Amino acid sequence: MKLDKRVYLLLFLLSILIFVTNNGAVYANTNETPPLCEEMYTQAGYKTVEEAVREFEDHFKKDVKLPFILPSIPFTHQFGRFTEDNEYNINDSLDIEFINEKSPENLYRIDIRPLKNKITTKYRRNQSIYTLNNGQEAIYIVGDHINFLIFEIDEWQYMLGINKKVTNKVTADALVEIANSID
Repeated sequence: MKLDKRVYLLLFLLSILIFVTNNGAVYANTNETPPLCEEMYTQAGYKTVEEAVREFEDHFKKDVKLPFILPSIPFTHQFGRFTEDNEYNINDSLDIEFINEKSPENLYRIDIRPLKNKITTKYRRNQSIYTLNNGQEAIYIVGDHINFLIFEIDEWQYMLGINKKVTNKVTADALVEIANSID
């Protein structure tokens, strides 16, 4: 039985919400040192962006293009993760995260999935439509914690996400410029 794609979108956005809101850590013993950023992401299945992209491309037997431009905020780390949906075979995705260990609000993500399994959005009042240089439409969605730009290029759906706390520096127009940098 296939579940409605809207359920998957809701679960995906909920997981992002949980991840973003649970970015603090509590330690029982003040003598313990918090885990390093790299350790936390590795434990969550992340690896280098190059490794994750290679796994994603090998799985789909197709190349994927990444943006050449990054948001104009500093990042200290970047991680990638290929997720394979062995149960339903519709949620395979490539997730790339850029973070700043010293400024947790500097969070930028790129999520890529095949068009055949794209996440659909219905028009809501908190979204705007932009046109990319290739003529494709891009939908900018204002969320509670993360704003997204969703668009399609070649056989992929891209979702660029930026922490809402830095949208004064990384605007919708900046995300459109980033999307246009995918060659």
